[in-house]
Amino acid sequence: MQVNFSNNILSKSTSKCLITASFSKNKSSFSHKNFSSAELKKVNDYLKRYKFNSEIGKLTHMTDLSKNIDDLFIIGKGVQKKYNERGFLRVVDSICNCIKNNKISECAIDFDSLILKESDVLNLVRLMSIRLNNIDYVYSQTLSKIKKESFKPKKITLILNNSNKLKTKLNSNYNIGKCIAEGVKIAKELGNLPANICTPTYLSTFAKSLSKNNSKLNVQVHTEKQMRAMGMNCLLSVSAGSKQEAKLITMKYLNGKKGDKPIILVGKGITFDTGGISIKPSNAMDEMKYDMCGAASVIGTMNALASMKAKTNVIGIVAASENMPGGMATKPGDVVKTMSGQTVEILNTDAEGRLVLCDALTYASKFKPEIVIDIATLTGAVLVALGKVASGLMSNNSSLAKEICKVSFESHDYVWELPMWEEFQSELDSNFADIANIGKRYAGSITAACFLSRFTENYKWAHLDIAGTAWNEGSNKGGTGRPVSLLTYFVLKKAKII
Repeated sequence: MQVNFSNNILSKSTSKCLITASFSKNKSSFSHKNFSSAELKKVNDYLKRYKFNSEIGKLTHMTDLSKNIDDLFIIGKGVQKKYNERGFLRVVDSICNCIKNNKISECAIDFDSLILKESDVLNLVRLMSIRLNNIDYVYSQTLSKIKKESFKPKKITLILNNSNKLKTKLNSNYNIGKCIAEGVKIAKELGNLPANICTPTYLSTFAKSLSKNNSKLNVQVHTEKQMRAMGMNCLLSVSAGSKQEAKLITMKYLNGKKGDKPIILVGKGITFDTGGISIKPSNAMDEMKYDMCGAASVIGTMNALASMKAKTNVIGIVAASENMPGGMATKPGDVVKTMSGQTVEILNTDAEGRLVLCDALTYASKFKPEIVIDIATLTGAVLVALGKVASGLMSNNSSLAKEICKVSFESHDYVWELPMWEEFQSELDSNFADIANIGKRYAGSITAACFLSRFTENYKWAHLDIAGTAWNEGSNKGGTGRPVSLLTYFVLKKAKII
């Protein structure tokens, strides 16, 4: 898809289709730069006659406006005083649906009509790019007949005042959004694949394949034998009941200053979670193929950073395993020794994500990180607290938590911080080991993070519980690709790239 920025009037564009946006119910608020007085009068008359619905995201289609415009699509922006960046994204989503549903191969988008004066236009370009470059994603890998055809426009012109002066920055930030979009699509696809295809071995092979196109991306895979030698008994306790061998995947992208400490992203990669011996109810168990979405987001983020050749040092670690019942499966009450030397009483084998993560977090310390962020579909409790809007955030460093929260609102990949006070730690006391793998009934998301915090004392750490945000349910069931946008934005912010 070719995307250009232009501040030229529409008559100089090769497109005969314009997409714009308006607040007004009875007149156009379009820039005079893009319309002649005759065109504006015709639009205003049309809007009055057909009682233009300016409700946010609503679409009006007008044809044969002039010799320059065959198709005019007007998106409502709602009430002006309520229009904000969230509203901007709703309008952008409507534009993407308009392009896809009408199979518009070439169009001009009146970007001036979308933007907010108080917002950073370069960030709005990034946000729009992420969405435009996700238009063509359709899951089809296991379908014999494709239900939805993938469609990608050939050419889009974004009309923006003074774009000539900003052309280099606009193109650079559009490319950042495009690379993030590719990472989002990778995370979606890996999450959507069935668990009989997307196994730990598949994840490791896929991660390795990404390094073929990125010379700065180095991928190493540890086998169970190697993990056992490193003392990763907690991680291996999860895979004990499965015929699928666990994998520890390390993706190194070191393209920043030599000697700069890396940011490390650690992803939970449970490619299918039955709950093990503490088996789950069968209802909606199919959705447990999404229990590797933390891993998928790490892989997608690493690809995004490598694709844009970001000047930064980042390491992605994926702890991949299945959690299955079987003759050799871990039993409730078993005690295992972690890589850190601490012992864990496994009271519930369905609290397995923290078991693979604790060894991965200990492994992360060998790289002497600046920051470690783990990403996991860890608890159903976070859904009760935050629904499907925001991911749960917990951290051992208040400044880091504030940074991540701020970036989440800039990327519109939201998180919300939950407390991790000392009082919660006693919930994990055990008579038979240093720590139990679950707390009591309440504050499940927090006690899960408290468990992980026992393995992160040597560095600044944040935990993202994405159990509510990693996939959609119902008719739009499928992976969301979150939080690839947040993670990429965070790394780029730390590197002062954006």
